[in-house]
Amino acid sequence: METFYLIIMGFLSIVIVNNLVFTKFLGTCPYLGVSGRLDMALGMGLAVTFVITIAGVMTWLIDHLVLMPYNLEITRYVCYILVIAGAVQLVEMYLRKFFPPLYESFGIFLPLITTNCAILGLCLFLFFWNVNNFIEATVLSFGAGIGFTLAICIMAGIREQMNFSDVPDCLKGAPITLITAGILTLAFMGFAGMIK
Repeated sequence: METFYLIIMGFLSIVIVNNLVFTKFLGTCPYLGVSGRLDMALGMGLAVTFVITIAGVMTWLIDHLVLMPYNLEITRYVCYILVIAGAVQLVEMYLRKFFPPLYESFGIFLPLITTNCAILGLCLFLFFWNVNNFIEATVLSFGAGIGFTLAICIMAGIREQMNFSDVPDCLKGAPITLITAGILTLAFMGFAGMIK
């Protein structure tokens, strides 16, 4: 029962309290670039959730079954990037086949998931946080993706509402988006310290 409680707390921690976008400032390129419409933001969030979950689980397995037992930790970054690139290719092929309009609307941002630093950051955090449990690694990876989806969907909802707001001309576009992102970050940083 205690293990289940710790896993749930870890999930809530990485989704809300230690959100990779709001507290670590990782993944801000797609967070700002694709958050113009809620449907695109949700699609990107789900794609990143899939990739970050697969990448987190696979890199944890590679780390614990291959790299650490054979003292190959020096190849960690190369292995992580190869796993992330492979997962992104799966998402890209799936979207191209089954959701062509969504695939077209993502444009360059879909292949750029490969370079999304939130994904590589999570893989490295699993190592640095000393996650020694496969279930915990899976839950934290999935939670990081859900946290990214939450962040990008909140931003998209606010940006859609700003289209109907009276924003001064000097703040339209990128300035108001960056101000909004800063205010959202401050709001989520208010959760800091609630769950370690």
